[in-house]
Amino acid sequence: MTPITRDSLLTLEAYAKIRKDFRAKVMAHKKTRKISLGENITLIFEDELTIRYQIQEMLHVERIFQEQEIIHELETYTPLVPNGSDWKATMMIEYPDPAIRAARLATMVGIEDKVWVRIDAHAPVYAIADEDLERENNGKTSSVHFLRFELSADMIHSLRQGAPLSMGVDHQAYQARIDITDASIRDSLLNDLTII
Repeated sequence: MTPITRDSLLTLEAYAKIRKDFRAKVMAHKKTRKISLGENITLIFEDELTIRYQIQEMLHVERIFQEQEIIHELETYTPLVPNGSDWKATMMIEYPDPAIRAARLATMVGIEDKVWVRIDAHAPVYAIADEDLERENNGKTSSVHFLRFELSADMIHSLRQGAPLSMGVDHQAYQARIDITDASIRDSLLNDLTII
């Protein structure tokens, strides 16, 4: 993966020229990084490409061109790029009706700590959620969380050998489990794991 640095970002003018094609590339890429956990929770696994797109879009939409503001966007989003031994995901809790969403979020306090991945017979790895962020209050959880799943070398080795991969949520207000069998998703997630 190419690190996202200040020098690797495109200027607003250069990005405007490639934006349509770049967006199409990223949307196709995200299809191999999107996991639905039941009907109301989606995980988008982030990587260098998805975060580069996020930063470029923020600069474009907000018309950010001042150096300090660009650095702020880099500092905000680059921690969401995996480091080679982990997966990082944006978790979205989605209920179309605002009243239902508010009621459900009130029952889901702490759900971000109950999301897990499991590789073969290894113990489940629960998410480390919202590092350095406060995403809930006593009354409800946020509808967006940022998760990190730290994997051991043995887990990564097992996954490379074709071991089963599953993901889920184990919270009193919401349970879901899925086996990840789609080869394009598995391959995309394996690309994040560079630790041997």
